[in-house]
Amino acid sequence: MIKMIPLPYTLKALEPYYSKETLDLHYNILYKGYVEKTNNVLRKLEEARRANDYSNIKCLEKELAFQGSGAILHKLFFENMSPPNNQNSLQFKIMQKISEDFGSINNFKRQFSEAAAVVEASGWCILAWVPEFEQLVILQCEKHQDLTLWGCVPLLVFDMWEHSYYLQYQTRRPEYISAFWNIINWKEVNRRFLEICN
Repeated sequence: MIKMIPLPYTLKALEPYYSKETLDLHYNILYKGYVEKTNNVLRKLEEARRANDYSNIKCLEKELAFQGSGAILHKLFFENMSPPNNQNSLQFKIMQKISEDFGSINNFKRQFSEAAAVVEASGWCILAWVPEFEQLVILQCEKHQDLTLWGCVPLLVFDMWEHSYYLQYQTRRPEYISAFWNIINWKEVNRRFLEICN
């Protein structure tokens, strides 16, 4: 079974870029729901194995992919944000790799922002490391589990579902994207990157 991570900052710590109300709803209701539903599916799969009854296996596997991916990506999303500060993120090794793979930090920010803006319906924009390519890529993930690459490791995830921003930004998606750059926890993104490269 999986557990919710404790929120690594207070509910109002990301303001004014991410409101207390939005974070409360997102973390305490939506993320909690994904964790609970993932555990429920895991229990049902355990019951199916015990009973040797796989008549509902297609539905259960699809539900595990959706709910489990939602739980994992939300965990990463909350971890890769931090209160606004003036830390120099350029010192991190991940920034060197971003410059190498995208040509510059500004090129990466433009591509990531443009990709996030056009994620279809509910989905995510993800900076991922692809071991097979030995490079960083930007992915648009629909729902939680579609349009991914096998073996990729998410480093920076950005929730583009309307629930992540609608209370504060309503239909102003570009403002939400712009605000996100102020609260990225590059230290955590860099830690993930170093973990897979060492």
